[in-house]
Amino acid sequence: MTLVHIVLFKFRPEVTEEHKQKFITELKKLKSLPCVKGGRLLVGGPSVTDPIERSKGFQISLVSFHENLAALTEYQASPEHHHVTSTYMFPYKEDLIRFDFEVDAEDDEYMCGFPLVL
Repeated sequence: MTLVHIVLFKFRPEVTEEHKQKFITELKKLKSLPCVKGGRLLVGGPSVTDPIERSKGFQISLVSFHENLAALTEYQASPEHHHVTSTYMFPYKEDLIRFDFEVDAEDDEYMCGFPLVL
């Protein structure tokens, strides 16, 4: 099974681009955690959505892959995750959206690039 974790981040207007770039750099380091399936963690931004208003002001996104809910829980409880969020995000955030879902192993797992276990 694969669990997909998606987070959209929106910073307060006074937060500098330099700070946002540092946040991105630190987020990308989380891909080395063993609870991130195959090291698959993507961080992106800014949005290229047209019109930009459809992005609702969110500036940075994260998509990560985990073996199951226990692995996602381990990821979020890790000291590394806590450091990044408490240092670079929570004191500066305007908004955050999180959405997690399980990939249908039979129909969709192959699209995640992970071999199916039969």
